[in-house]
Amino acid sequence: MKTLNGIHHITAMTSSAENIYKFFTDILGLRLVKKTVNQDDINTYHLFFADDIGSPGTDMTFFDFQDVQKGIKGSDEIGRIGLRVKTNEAIDYWIKRFNHNKVNFKEESFFNIRMLFFNDFDDQEYAIVSDEGIDGVEAGVPWKKGPVPNEYAIIGLGPIFLRVKGKKRMNHVLTEYLKFDLIDEENHYSLYNVGLGGNGASIILDYQPTLKSASLGYGSVHHMAFRINDINHLNEWIKRLNLIGARHSGLVDRFYFKSLYTRLYPNILFEFATEGPGFMEDEETYENLGETLALPPKFKGDRAQIEDYVRHIDTVQKKYEKEYFNE
Repeated sequence: MKTLNGIHHITAMTSSAENIYKFFTDILGLRLVKKTVNQDDINTYHLFFADDIGSPGTDMTFFDFQDVQKGIKGSDEIGRIGLRVKTNEAIDYWIKRFNHNKVNFKEESFFNIRMLFFNDFDDQEYAIVSDEGIDGVEAGVPWKKGPVPNEYAIIGLGPIFLRVKGKKRMNHVLTEYLKFDLIDEENHYSLYNVGLGGNGASIILDYQPTLKSASLGYGSVHHMAFRINDINHLNEWIKRLNLIGARHSGLVDRFYFKSLYTRLYPNILFEFATEGPGFMEDEETYENLGETLALPPKFKGDRAQIEDYVRHIDTVQKKYEKEYFNE
Protein backbone atom coordinates (compact mmCIF):
# COMPACT_ATOMS: atom_id res chain seq x y z
CA MET A 1 0.00 0.00 0.00
CA LYS A 2 1.50 3.33 -1.07
CA THR A 3 1.61 5.93 1.66
CA LEU A 4 -0.01 9.33 1.43
CA ASN A 5 2.14 12.04 -0.17
CA GLY A 6 1.22 14.71 2.37
CA ILE A 7 -1.38 17.46 2.54
CA HIS A 8 -3.20 18.27 -0.71
CA HIS A 9 -5.56 21.08 0.25
CA ILE A 10 -7.71 22.50 3.02
CA THR A 11 -11.28 23.67 2.43
CA ALA A 12 -12.89 26.10 4.87
CA MET A 13 -16.06 28.17 5.06
CA THR A 14 -16.14 31.97 4.94
CA SER A 15 -18.81 34.59 5.53
CA SER A 16 -17.63 36.60 2.51
CA ALA A 17 -15.97 35.51 -0.71
CA GLU A 18 -15.05 39.14 -1.39
CA ASN A 19 -13.34 39.65 1.98
CA ILE A 20 -11.48 36.34 1.93
CA TYR A 21 -10.21 37.22 -1.55
CA LYS A 22 -8.79 40.49 -0.23
CA PHE A 23 -7.33 38.87 2.89
CA PHE A 24 -5.59 36.05 1.05
CA THR A 25 -4.24 38.10 -1.86
CA ASP A 26 -3.52 41.53 -0.32
CA ILE A 27 -2.31 40.41 3.12
CA LEU A 28 -1.24 36.75 2.87
CA GLY A 29 0.07 37.07 -0.68
CA LEU A 30 -1.41 33.87 -2.07
CA ARG A 31 -2.65 33.71 -5.64
CA LEU A 32 -6.28 33.07 -6.57
CA VAL A 33 -5.82 30.21 -9.04
CA LYS A 34 -9.47 29.27 -9.55
CA LYS A 35 -12.81 31.05 -9.11
CA THR A 36 -15.56 28.52 -9.56
CA VAL A 37 -18.73 27.25 -7.87
CA ASN A 38 -19.29 24.50 -5.36
CA GLN A 39 -19.94 21.47 -7.54
CA ASP A 40 -22.64 20.26 -5.11
CA ASP A 41 -24.27 23.70 -4.68
CA ILE A 42 -23.90 26.02 -7.67
CA ASN A 43 -25.25 29.00 -5.69
CA THR A 44 -22.01 28.98 -3.70
CA TYR A 45 -18.62 30.29 -4.76
CA HIS A 46 -15.58 28.04 -4.38
CA LEU A 47 -12.32 30.01 -4.35
CA PHE A 48 -8.90 28.34 -4.59
CA PHE A 49 -5.79 30.14 -3.30
CA ALA A 50 -2.38 28.58 -3.88
CA ASP A 51 1.19 29.22 -4.97
CA ASP A 52 2.22 30.78 -8.29
CA ILE A 53 1.18 27.75 -10.37
CA GLY A 54 -1.48 26.06 -8.23
CA SER A 55 0.73 23.22 -6.99
CA PRO A 56 -0.78 20.40 -4.90
CA GLY A 57 0.02 20.93 -1.25
CA THR A 58 -0.31 24.73 -1.46
CA ASP A 59 -4.04 25.04 -1.99
CA MET A 60 -6.39 26.72 0.53
CA THR A 61 -10.00 26.83 -0.67
CA PHE A 62 -13.18 28.46 0.60
CA PHE A 63 -16.94 27.99 0.28
CA ASP A 64 -19.19 30.98 0.96
CA PHE A 65 -22.43 29.17 1.76
CA GLN A 66 -25.31 31.59 2.25
CA ASP A 67 -27.35 31.80 5.48
CA VAL A 68 -24.85 29.76 7.51
CA GLN A 69 -24.21 30.52 11.17
CA LYS A 70 -20.78 31.21 12.59
CA GLY A 71 -18.86 28.09 13.56
CA ILE A 72 -18.32 27.34 17.24
CA LYS A 73 -14.79 26.32 18.21
CA GLY A 74 -14.23 23.20 20.26
CA SER A 75 -12.88 19.68 20.16
CA ASP A 76 -13.24 17.18 17.32
CA GLU A 77 -12.57 19.56 14.48
CA ILE A 78 -9.86 20.49 12.01
CA GLY A 79 -8.50 23.52 13.81
CA ARG A 80 -5.48 25.60 12.91
CA ILE A 81 -4.06 25.66 9.35
CA GLY A 82 -0.31 25.86 8.93
CA LEU A 83 1.07 28.05 6.13
CA ARG A 84 4.71 27.31 5.30
CA VAL A 85 7.50 29.83 4.79
CA LYS A 86 11.14 29.01 4.03
CA THR A 87 13.06 30.38 7.00
CA ASN A 88 13.01 31.93 10.45
CA GLU A 89 13.96 35.18 8.73
CA ALA A 90 10.62 34.95 6.92
CA ILE A 91 8.89 34.67 10.32
CA ASP A 92 10.55 37.97 11.29
CA TYR A 93 9.24 39.50 8.07
CA TRP A 94 5.70 38.32 8.83
CA ILE A 95 5.83 39.92 12.27
CA LYS A 96 6.44 43.25 10.52
CA ARG A 97 3.83 42.53 7.87
CA PHE A 98 1.16 41.67 10.43
CA ASN A 99 1.97 44.74 12.50
CA HIS A 100 1.73 46.91 9.37
CA ASN A 101 -1.64 45.39 8.42
CA LYS A 102 -2.97 45.37 12.01
CA VAL A 103 -3.34 41.58 12.12
CA ASN A 104 -3.20 40.31 15.70
CA PHE A 105 -0.82 37.40 16.20
CA LYS A 106 0.95 35.37 18.86
CA GLU A 107 4.45 33.95 18.59
CA GLU A 108 4.74 30.22 19.39
CA SER A 109 7.50 27.62 19.25
CA PHE A 110 7.20 23.90 19.78
CA PHE A 111 8.82 20.84 18.18
CA ASN A 112 11.63 23.35 17.47
CA ILE A 113 9.41 25.09 14.90
CA ARG A 114 8.82 28.85 14.94
CA MET A 115 5.18 29.80 14.34
CA LEU A 116 2.92 32.84 14.34
CA PHE A 117 -0.68 32.09 15.36
CA PHE A 118 -3.33 34.41 13.91
CA ASN A 119 -7.00 34.48 12.88
CA ASP A 120 -8.91 36.01 9.99
CA PHE A 121 -12.09 38.15 10.17
CA ASP A 122 -14.23 35.01 10.62
CA ASP A 123 -12.01 33.77 13.47
CA GLN A 124 -10.61 30.99 11.25
CA GLU A 125 -7.31 29.88 12.79
CA TYR A 126 -3.93 29.86 10.97
CA ALA A 127 -0.22 29.67 11.70
CA ILE A 128 2.72 30.95 9.67
CA VAL A 129 5.23 28.09 10.10
CA SER A 130 8.97 28.08 9.41
CA ASP A 131 10.52 25.29 7.32
CA GLU A 132 14.02 26.13 8.60
CA GLY A 133 15.97 22.95 9.42
CA ILE A 134 13.09 20.70 8.33
CA ASP A 135 13.43 18.30 5.41
CA GLY A 136 10.51 16.57 3.73
CA VAL A 137 7.81 17.28 1.17
CA GLU A 138 8.94 19.91 -1.31
CA ALA A 139 7.35 23.33 -1.01
CA GLY A 140 5.63 25.27 -3.77
CA VAL A 141 6.58 28.36 -5.77
CA PRO A 142 6.20 31.93 -4.44
CA TRP A 143 3.60 34.05 -6.23
CA LYS A 144 5.90 36.04 -8.48
CA LYS A 145 3.48 38.94 -9.01
CA GLY A 146 2.14 39.03 -5.44
CA PRO A 147 2.88 41.63 -2.74
CA VAL A 148 5.13 39.43 -0.56
CA PRO A 149 8.84 39.21 -1.48
CA ASN A 150 9.63 35.78 -2.91
CA GLU A 151 12.08 34.89 -0.16
CA TYR A 152 9.39 35.41 2.52
CA ALA A 153 6.31 34.14 0.67
CA ILE A 154 3.91 31.42 1.80
CA ILE A 155 4.87 28.32 -0.18
CA GLY A 156 2.61 25.56 1.07
CA LEU A 157 0.30 24.10 3.70
CA GLY A 158 1.13 22.41 6.95
CA PRO A 159 1.21 21.26 9.60
CA ILE A 160 -2.54 20.93 10.07
CA PHE A 161 -3.85 20.96 13.66
CA LEU A 162 -6.57 18.49 14.66
CA ARG A 163 -8.19 19.49 17.96
CA VAL A 164 -9.68 16.36 19.55
CA LYS A 165 -10.86 14.91 22.86
CA GLY A 166 -10.41 11.30 21.71
CA LYS A 167 -6.62 11.15 21.61
CA LYS A 168 -6.34 7.35 21.53
CA ARG A 169 -9.00 7.06 18.86
CA MET A 170 -7.42 9.68 16.59
CA ASN A 171 -3.97 8.18 17.16
CA HIS A 172 -5.38 4.86 15.92
CA VAL A 173 -6.88 6.56 12.85
CA LEU A 174 -3.63 8.30 12.00
CA THR A 175 -1.20 5.45 12.64
CA GLU A 176 -3.23 2.33 11.78
CA TYR A 177 -5.56 3.58 9.04
CA LEU A 178 -3.63 6.45 7.42
CA LYS A 179 -0.09 5.17 8.18
CA PHE A 180 1.26 8.31 9.83
CA ASP A 181 4.15 7.97 12.28
CA LEU A 182 4.10 9.56 15.73
CA ILE A 183 7.27 11.68 15.79
CA ASP A 184 7.19 13.65 19.04
CA GLU A 185 5.00 14.90 21.88
CA GLU A 186 5.15 18.23 23.71
CA ASN A 187 2.59 19.28 26.33
CA HIS A 188 -0.86 18.65 24.80
CA TYR A 189 0.51 18.47 21.24
CA SER A 190 1.53 15.33 19.29
CA LEU A 191 3.38 15.56 15.97
CA TYR A 192 2.71 13.02 13.20
CA ASN A 193 4.40 12.67 9.78
CA VAL A 194 3.58 10.64 6.70
CA GLY A 195 5.57 9.85 3.53
CA LEU A 196 8.58 12.14 3.14
CA GLY A 197 7.52 14.09 6.22
CA GLY A 198 8.22 17.74 6.92
CA ASN A 199 5.65 20.47 7.48
CA GLY A 200 3.85 19.62 4.23
CA ALA A 201 3.13 16.09 5.45
CA SER A 202 2.48 16.75 9.13
CA ILE A 203 -0.47 16.73 11.47
CA ILE A 204 -0.33 18.15 14.98
CA LEU A 205 -2.83 16.57 17.33
CA ASP A 206 -4.09 19.11 19.87
CA TYR A 207 -5.53 17.12 22.77
CA GLN A 208 -8.39 19.08 24.38
CA PRO A 209 -10.49 16.61 26.39
CA THR A 210 -12.52 19.20 28.32
CA LEU A 211 -13.81 21.24 25.38
CA LYS A 212 -17.29 20.71 23.98
CA SER A 213 -17.52 19.43 20.43
CA ALA A 214 -17.17 22.08 17.76
CA SER A 215 -20.05 23.16 15.54
CA LEU A 216 -19.45 23.68 11.82
CA GLY A 217 -20.10 27.09 10.27
CA TYR A 218 -18.26 29.98 8.69
CA GLY A 219 -14.85 30.32 10.28
CA SER A 220 -14.56 26.51 10.37
CA VAL A 221 -12.65 24.03 8.24
CA HIS A 222 -15.01 21.94 6.12
CA HIS A 223 -12.48 19.18 5.30
CA MET A 224 -8.82 18.43 4.71
CA ALA A 225 -7.41 16.49 1.77
CA PHE A 226 -4.39 14.20 1.51
CA ARG A 227 -2.23 13.91 -1.61
CA ILE A 228 -2.33 10.67 -3.57
CA ASN A 229 -0.62 9.89 -6.87
CA ASP A 230 -3.40 9.08 -9.31
CA ILE A 231 -6.63 7.17 -9.85
CA ASN A 232 -4.90 3.83 -9.26
CA HIS A 233 -3.71 5.06 -5.88
CA LEU A 234 -7.24 6.29 -5.17
CA ASN A 235 -8.67 2.86 -5.96
CA GLU A 236 -6.19 1.32 -3.51
CA TRP A 237 -7.58 3.58 -0.81
CA ILE A 238 -11.14 2.60 -1.72
CA LYS A 239 -10.14 -1.04 -1.17
CA ARG A 240 -8.46 -0.17 2.11
CA LEU A 241 -11.51 1.72 3.40
CA ASN A 242 -13.73 -1.19 2.40
CA LEU A 243 -11.39 -3.55 4.26
CA ILE A 244 -11.64 -1.61 7.53
CA GLY A 245 -15.41 -1.14 7.11
CA ALA A 246 -15.29 2.64 6.69
CA ARG A 247 -18.11 4.37 4.84
CA HIS A 248 -16.92 6.54 1.95
CA SER A 249 -18.05 8.44 -1.13
CA GLY A 250 -16.40 6.31 -3.77
CA LEU A 251 -14.60 8.09 -6.60
CA VAL A 252 -15.76 11.69 -7.13
CA ASP A 253 -14.52 13.54 -10.23
CA ARG A 254 -13.77 17.17 -9.31
CA PHE A 255 -12.20 17.77 -12.76
CA TYR A 256 -9.15 19.53 -11.27
CA PHE A 257 -8.45 16.30 -9.35
CA LYS A 258 -10.16 13.00 -8.51
CA SER A 259 -11.38 12.60 -4.94
CA LEU A 260 -12.53 10.17 -2.26
CA TYR A 261 -14.20 11.26 1.01
CA THR A 262 -14.55 9.49 4.35
CA ARG A 263 -15.07 10.14 8.07
CA LEU A 264 -12.73 7.99 10.14
CA TYR A 265 -13.28 10.06 13.29
CA PRO A 266 -16.52 11.80 14.38
CA ASN A 267 -17.18 15.20 12.78
CA ILE A 268 -13.92 15.26 10.81
CA LEU A 269 -14.10 14.83 7.02
CA PHE A 270 -10.99 13.55 5.23
CA GLU A 271 -10.52 13.61 1.48
CA PHE A 272 -7.97 11.82 -0.71
CA ALA A 273 -7.16 13.89 -3.82
CA THR A 274 -4.98 13.07 -6.83
CA GLU A 275 -1.97 15.21 -7.73
CA GLY A 276 -3.47 16.25 -11.08
CA PRO A 277 -4.54 17.28 -13.58
CA GLY A 278 -4.48 20.70 -11.85
CA PHE A 279 -5.86 24.16 -12.52
CA MET A 280 -4.41 25.15 -15.88
CA GLU A 281 -6.75 23.95 -18.60
CA ASP A 282 -8.56 25.16 -21.72
CA GLU A 283 -10.36 28.06 -20.04
CA GLU A 284 -7.42 29.58 -18.16
CA THR A 285 -3.68 29.72 -18.68
CA TYR A 286 -0.93 30.68 -16.25
CA GLU A 287 -1.40 34.37 -17.04
CA ASN A 288 -5.11 34.65 -16.22
CA LEU A 289 -5.62 32.02 -13.52
CA GLY A 290 -8.51 32.97 -11.24
CA GLU A 291 -9.71 35.96 -13.23
CA THR A 292 -12.82 34.41 -14.80
CA LEU A 293 -15.62 32.19 -13.52
CA ALA A 294 -14.27 28.74 -14.38
CA LEU A 295 -16.66 25.81 -14.76
CA PRO A 296 -15.90 22.09 -15.04
CA PRO A 297 -17.15 20.51 -18.29
CA LYS A 298 -20.35 19.14 -16.73
CA PHE A 299 -21.47 22.72 -15.95
CA LYS A 300 -20.33 24.56 -19.07
CA GLY A 301 -23.69 24.15 -20.80
CA ASP A 302 -25.30 25.95 -17.84
CA ARG A 303 -22.90 28.90 -17.80
CA ALA A 304 -25.52 31.59 -18.46
CA GLN A 305 -27.78 30.24 -15.71
CA ILE A 306 -24.92 29.93 -13.20
CA GLU A 307 -23.65 33.43 -13.95
CA ASP A 308 -27.16 34.69 -13.17
CA TYR A 309 -27.11 32.83 -9.83
CA VAL A 310 -23.75 33.97 -8.47
CA ARG A 311 -22.85 37.60 -7.87
CA HIS A 312 -19.94 39.10 -9.75
CA ILE A 313 -16.61 39.35 -7.94
CA ASP A 314 -13.80 41.28 -9.59
CA THR A 315 -10.72 39.04 -9.40
CA VAL A 316 -8.62 40.51 -12.21
CA GLN A 317 -5.07 40.45 -10.87
CA LYS A 318 -3.84 43.65 -9.29
CA LYS A 319 -0.41 45.07 -9.98
CA TYR A 320 1.52 44.76 -6.73
CA GLU A 321 4.87 46.12 -5.65
CA LYS A 322 6.86 43.80 -3.39
CA GLU A 323 6.42 45.11 0.14
CA TYR A 324 9.31 45.45 2.59
CA PHE A 325 8.94 46.95 6.04
CA ASN A 326 11.30 48.92 8.26
CA GLU A 327 11.78 47.97 11.89
